[in-house]
Amino acid sequence: QLSKWSTGGRPILLLLLVVTATASRQAKNPFLADENEARLTHFSSSQRSAALNKTREMFYFGYDNYMEWAWPADELDPIHCTGRGHDHARPDNININDVLGDYSLTLVDTLDTLVVMGDERSFKQAVRLVIDTVTFDKNTTVQVFEATIRVMGSLLSAHLIASDESRLLGDFFIPDYDGELLDMARDLAVRLMPAFEGTRTGLPYPRVNLQRGVLPGTINETCTAGAGSLLLEFGLLSRLTGDPSYASLARRINRILWKMRNAQTGLLGNVVDIQSGAWLGHLSGLGAGLDSFYEYMLKAFIMFGEKEDLEMFNESYANIQNHLRRGRVACTGTARGEHPIYVNVDARDGSTANTWIDALQAAFPAVQTLAGDVEEAICHHMLYYGIWKKYGVLPERFNWITKSPDVAFYPLRPELAESTYHLYRATKNPFYLHVGAEILESIDHVTRVQCGFATVHDVNTRELEDRMESFFLSETIKYLYLLFDDANPVNVHAERLIFSTEGHLFPVAKRPPRREASRQESATYRRFWNWQDASDAQDPEGTVSMREGATALLRRLAQQAITVGEEEGGGGGVLSPYRRKTSNESCESPIGRYELPVEREAMTGVFESIGVDEAYWWM
Repeated sequence: QLSKWSTGGRPILLLLLVVTATASRQAKNPFLADENEARLTHFSSSQRSAALNKTREMFYFGYDNYMEWAWPADELDPIHCTGRGHDHARPDNININDVLGDYSLTLVDTLDTLVVMGDERSFKQAVRLVIDTVTFDKNTTVQVFEATIRVMGSLLSAHLIASDESRLLGDFFIPDYDGELLDMARDLAVRLMPAFEGTRTGLPYPRVNLQRGVLPGTINETCTAGAGSLLLEFGLLSRLTGDPSYASLARRINRILWKMRNAQTGLLGNVVDIQSGAWLGHLSGLGAGLDSFYEYMLKAFIMFGEKEDLEMFNESYANIQNHLRRGRVACTGTARGEHPIYVNVDARDGSTANTWIDALQAAFPAVQTLAGDVEEAICHHMLYYGIWKKYGVLPERFNWITKSPDVAFYPLRPELAESTYHLYRATKNPFYLHVGAEILESIDHVTRVQCGFATVHDVNTRELEDRMESFFLSETIKYLYLLFDDANPVNVHAERLIFSTEGHLFPVAKRPPRREASRQESATYRRFWNWQDASDAQDPEGTVSMREGATALLRRLAQQAITVGEEEGGGGGVLSPYRRKTSNESCESPIGRYELPVEREAMTGVFESIGVDEAYWWM
């Protein structure tokens, strides 16, 4: 036996030694982080300060150039340093005209970003400029959804901030402000109202002329998100004006769409005929056409406390998990199996409809985080982070089979930054600060031009086109700044606030103010922002108190809804996703340090599946 091992068996012995040595190198001490893990799970105060200053510089580079070269036009063309407005020469240019209404869009949309920046002087100047120069009496045809979320939402947010004598977010109270922004928001809403008339289903036309109403030849189809994502803005307008018609209208539309979901899958399509009610598009996903419809179910519940909205979200989320989710069952804690992905399916049977996912879906991890399903949010976010890492920006559509863009432009969208911000606030894991810094640096490196930041026409070649959409300053920069600024009043008072789908700051409040003929509303508005002052009385409508934090409230009422369902019908109907056991409920690290949000092997698997060059994995 000795001669066997010492002669002919020598290769076997060498092989065993090699295997043992390799295994020992791969075995990871759970108490030690390797160099990359140590770097990605720590973010120093100097790094945070540098990122915050960089974000601030980028905001003012974009904002100041807009004000110098583009205002009062809607948008800045940052390459040629000029302004862009409604394309009156080509009425069918909906890529421009749906959004740009000749109402200084970027200035209006950016009002509460100035608040996030703590810039009291510029905010007050901008409010006065909007009041003095912006009008909606324009012969422009705009999309109802875009005008609502970008313009009306910003006016309502800025109105509340300018009226807030308690100065919750800073010294932004304007003593001589007389509710003009609220009047403008209502004027815009009135001009949008013709879109809600004259359809057999009750669903609105997608576009309306601000002077002449719905024009002959207006298309009779709308996307689900476009019609069903109005409730936050319309509901807030109702509460501020005392006119319930706006909230009732938005809620009625949501109920109509909800009744149209498929009987077999519970899913909705993405395009519907507003006259016949027939689905023209059966694609069901989490991106364009549907994204904010699900988002507003959850946020409307948090904001207004109607259990109907929570029940709709719970059922929708369960159907999403059942029909759209692919990949391994366990999200974290393992690298075995394919990384989870939410695909586009046919709403009629849940079969896979195509092999691309789009950039708007990158916001859904923020919704999952708000809903308390943090582990799913972590995995969902990781996929989009991998795509960003591959290109340095996010293509509009990415094909997960060919590992390449189906639509290659990047218009400075905020969705990945939004999810990164919410995941950091939920977990406090420094990894997300690194992700935010990477997003910030690549936007600056790839898109900065002479007078601002430009749309990426092709993520492969990084060719640029001359457009800086308003949401870059309204959302992308806002979320990145808040990510790095823990002490920002918006973060300090996070449980009193919720972000609209355009990133505007809305209050989570129980008892809203009503318009007074005298307009002496300061005490009422103070109560509106400071919900602790307003939560003592019982709500006559039976809605819930908003005194507790939004997440705690959501979990409590979700549990109540399940308990009631079990009592009434056995089984409680749809199982709420918030009951799911997670490993990060306390968001604390018992060993005094953070770890990567998913296992390193799982993260490597994501990068490999997307086709990220190995040289960039841990940069």
